[in-house]
Amino acid sequence: MSTRRNSTDDPLAPLTLAVGQEDLLLDRAVQQVVAAARAADSDTDVRDLTPDQLQPGTLAELTSPSLFSERKVVIVRNAQDLTADTVKDVKDYLGAPAEEITLVLLHAGGAKGKALLDAARKAGAREVACPKTTKAAERLSFVRSEFRALGRSATPEACQALVDSIGSDLRELASAASQLVADVEGTIDEAVVGRYYTGRAEASSFTVADRAVEGRAAEALEALRWSLSTGVAPVLITSALAQGVRAIGKLSSARGGGRPADLARELGMPPWKIDRVRQQMRGWTPDGVAAALRAVADADAGVKGGGDDPEYALEKAVVTVAEAARMRR
Repeated sequence: MSTRRNSTDDPLAPLTLAVGQEDLLLDRAVQQVVAAARAADSDTDVRDLTPDQLQPGTLAELTSPSLFSERKVVIVRNAQDLTADTVKDVKDYLGAPAEEITLVLLHAGGAKGKALLDAARKAGAREVACPKTTKAAERLSFVRSEFRALGRSATPEACQALVDSIGSDLRELASAASQLVADVEGTIDEAVVGRYYTGRAEASSFTVADRAVEGRAAEALEALRWSLSTGVAPVLITSALAQGVRAIGKLSSARGGGRPADLARELGMPPWKIDRVRQQMRGWTPDGVAAALRAVADADAGVKGGGDDPEYALEKAVVTVAEAARMRR
């Protein structure tokens, strides 16, 4: 969660605009404002509204002067879904915000409701970015920042192990980091993460992919079956397999040896991943990469409704990937 540099950093600014689709970050943006308001006035009145609750005239009623001049926080979720009449009310309010009132608009970004987004920015809103984390590197960065915010150090390997174990849900990642900090003294390392989350690590789609691209078919199949039995979505497994094979293809076709940092910039991978993929790619050939990608594509189609047995499609892909990894051995 980051605040735009050209906006005030005061959470009690008249208007905070939280933009994005990452629910945890949106909730944290709200919590920060509410906490600051209640620190200033423990009797702060908080109104948390959805678009259907904010009818024309409602905002004017909520922000009208109070006999007791109480501090108030008005939160509007999914502001991109407000009706045209209500958007007009909000724009009118932005032109003359009330004292002792903080308005928090949560907006998904994008084209829908852009006029309101532009109006809030023009009004000088304090803006908090809450983008959806779609890349593994972003989740890794999030975990590192969580440990820093909690005042504890964690090794890079521990952060990566936590991401591999927990997956893409930021709430679960944040909860896991908090739990480790509460339970463990000293630096948090990979062994600690393994003790707490080994069952989840084995179920991780990335564990399946790692074992497959390393040519360890039996272990990959065992991890696959465990993943499916614990509810991991098949599409996540095909996605992880595709990422693993593509990473090998990208690194094998990169120019020269190169330092991890240089290759990371060239290929768009973090340096730690360059080192891992280098170890995994030793048995691979260009033909093997092509065959593995075809198998993963077939499996992806199978798990998305193109086949009768998604589990068999995944097993076949895992075996093909593992065999492709051993072509030079």
